[in-house]
Amino acid sequence: MISNNNQNLRLLLAKMDDLFDGFFPWLAGQYDPQSGGFYYAQSSIHDKAFIPDIESSAQSLNIIERQLLLHAMPEKMRHEMIGFFQRKQDPQSGYFLDEHPAMIRDEVMVHRAINYSTGSLKKLGSEALYPLPLAAKSAPEYVRTPDSYLAKWRSIDLSNSWRGCDRIATSCTYIGQMPESERAPFLQEAVRFLASIQDPETGLWGEGSLYVRISGTFKLHTFYSGFGIPMPNIDLIYRSVLHCLRNEEATDMCYIRNPIDLLSYIQVPLTQSEIAEILTITTENISKLKRADGGFSREIESSPPAPNVAQVKKGDYYPDMPEPVALSQGLYEGDLNASTQATLIRRQSYRLAGCVEEPLKGSSGFYEKII
Repeated sequence: MISNNNQNLRLLLAKMDDLFDGFFPWLAGQYDPQSGGFYYAQSSIHDKAFIPDIESSAQSLNIIERQLLLHAMPEKMRHEMIGFFQRKQDPQSGYFLDEHPAMIRDEVMVHRAINYSTGSLKKLGSEALYPLPLAAKSAPEYVRTPDSYLAKWRSIDLSNSWRGCDRIATSCTYIGQMPESERAPFLQEAVRFLASIQDPETGLWGEGSLYVRISGTFKLHTFYSGFGIPMPNIDLIYRSVLHCLRNEEATDMCYIRNPIDLLSYIQVPLTQSEIAEILTITTENISKLKRADGGFSREIESSPPAPNVAQVKKGDYYPDMPEPVALSQGLYEGDLNASTQATLIRRQSYRLAGCVEEPLKGSSGFYEKII
């Protein structure tokens, strides 16, 4: 780490902070007090085809927490948000589901919704009303033994590393629900399996473009970090990430967030010039996705209406992909998936620079804009 007094890095961070001008009025405008949730984008608000969803609401709460605003949340809003997440849980299965009928067919969305909902309820000082799927005995058959879990992982197609690794990582939500005494053999099998399929030259997993493979590797880092397990071959991952940042075009907010999150996680020592280079590239990339409404978009051309399938780009085919769950009209606008990632990028940028992250300018008046 380098000193907080490094003026060059502070100036680079200030340029990044300038991109958040108008961000909090936009975020406040996404809140729906009737449901206690947040809409994905502005085009979602006045179109009756769309309603606030689990991911957008949890991502908004994560932003609120990162900006040190959670303690100041009005009690009325806190109860509205608790009600939103609790109503999403099915009493019989224990799963948290949005109303869109296609959601249940996308295991990644289903698994993410468990973590998003339970995590949000915990932040709000509450909890799920009913047992989670493992305790409710509604979890898939493959969670019964380490061998059946391993068979599931082996069946997952990694020709698109981003999508495939996401399926592997999110399936481990059931391991997280197990008592610690039962968890160890499942984790041991997972670690052995992942080590066996890691590319010995790049440190990445699966196939696809460099950004797709880095994004898949980022998904697996959530498994390693979530269970406190060291990620193997971090030097190789670091070299792959740096090469990608220098040579590839980032056309998706995930392509900006995932590399910098990986760098922060693996904690390979960086020189001051490397950090400055990474911050410069990152800020330039984010600036291309800032929108006039105050938010950030996932993609250059527009905000994808169905962020749950943005891993598979136009013209790609992925055999397990279900019907998309659309959350907006997909206009040239900010969306919550990208915007929560922008705040995460800022956080990891401050950490890489060894500087203290302060709340963004304008965050203090957030609740006044809602009320």
